[in-house]
Amino acid sequence: MAKRLTLYILIALVLGIIVGFTINQANFAPLRLAEIAGYFTIATDVFLRLIKMIIAPLVFGTLVAGIAHMGDTAALGRIGGRSIGWFLTASLISLTLGLILVNILQPGIGVGLIVPPVTASSGVEQATFTLSNFITHIFPKSIFDAMANNEILQIVVFSLFVGVAITAVGEKARPIVRGVDALVEVMLQVTAYVMRFAPVAVFAAVSAVVAKEGLSILFTYGKFIGSFYLGLLLLWAILIGAAFLFIGPRASDLVRYIREPLLLAFSTASSEAAYPRTLEALDRFGVPRRVASFVLPLGYSFNLDGSMMYMTFASIFIAQAYGIDLTLTQEITMLLVLMVTSKGIAGVPRASLVVIAATLPLFHIPEAGLLLLLGVDHFLDMGRSATNVIGNAVAAAVVAKWEGAYDAPEPPEIEPPHAPSHAQTHG
Repeated sequence: MAKRLTLYILIALVLGIIVGFTINQANFAPLRLAEIAGYFTIATDVFLRLIKMIIAPLVFGTLVAGIAHMGDTAALGRIGGRSIGWFLTASLISLTLGLILVNILQPGIGVGLIVPPVTASSGVEQATFTLSNFITHIFPKSIFDAMANNEILQIVVFSLFVGVAITAVGEKARPIVRGVDALVEVMLQVTAYVMRFAPVAVFAAVSAVVAKEGLSILFTYGKFIGSFYLGLLLLWAILIGAAFLFIGPRASDLVRYIREPLLLAFSTASSEAAYPRTLEALDRFGVPRRVASFVLPLGYSFNLDGSMMYMTFASIFIAQAYGIDLTLTQEITMLLVLMVTSKGIAGVPRASLVVIAATLPLFHIPEAGLLLLLGVDHFLDMGRSATNVIGNAVAAAVVAKWEGAYDAPEPPEIEPPHAPSHAQTHG
């Protein structure tokens, strides 16, 4: 099934480009093109809503079950510490790579685009970051509110409390553990149903953006897009190289196992859309459920490698387009600011643009420069999302290796079994 789904997604991607380009060249008025694109996005929006429907109960169920079967709070603290250490290191590397490449390649110099006036509004709502808000936002005031808004980090915090409490209660909590195990299996089965709609969503997403923007925009922004994707390729090489360094030859198998969620994230420009499939791919690769169910949701809040590289890259690109020269000290300060603020926006739509909008004024760079990015942001988001999947999959695999705990791998071509005892085999 996995091989067929990957093939269907690829076919949908190609057909989406063809159909979108055909519509774009049909001499429709711009408003009419936007209207047609809006019809296509209905299918994509429905698919992404279905994915969001799955994520909260899946994160809660897998994490609580994993902690309950772990039976050792010391192991939980160890896994958490190693995960955060990896995330901070990966964040620093991603941000630094973006900063170095944009200074070497200088895609904003002589870009040839019409630079917006500094007084123009980007239309992107800025995120106000304070340390107090960031810390208090981690803790849910209501688990139902957190689940309704897909606040993954808050769901993780609540799940940690529940999992540890179940371990402390012991035998009396066994019925809850069995119920949570059953919830996980049900949600994985729901995921299998939802994923059958993925090729339709991919076709609709690609058709909509190509119909509205056309392929010519890729040539107009060719230098910027090419430079950014070169950076992503280098980041992929670093992440996969790190995987080989820490887990050895099995890293090549890891890439094979995650190809479907990677392609799904790229096609839909959504890391979130790939979350359930990434969890299943790691499961089949041999990462224990108790490790993957903890590292992966935490990574979606703290370890979006592609998005972080884009933040420094895009910020300096805008400065270059306006002819603003930043000193080395200012650029390093920007890197550190983004290092902190990027951790506080999990679950925010178009999070990268929101963080950039909040950061630019700190360095006297016109926020209107974001208008240069909006037209091609979808194409850039495709690469960012795929990179986020690779970064989090590698993180989970490495942490599992450090824990000395790999399960026997399953063939990547088959659907994961949905037997009631499945979650217990990863305890």
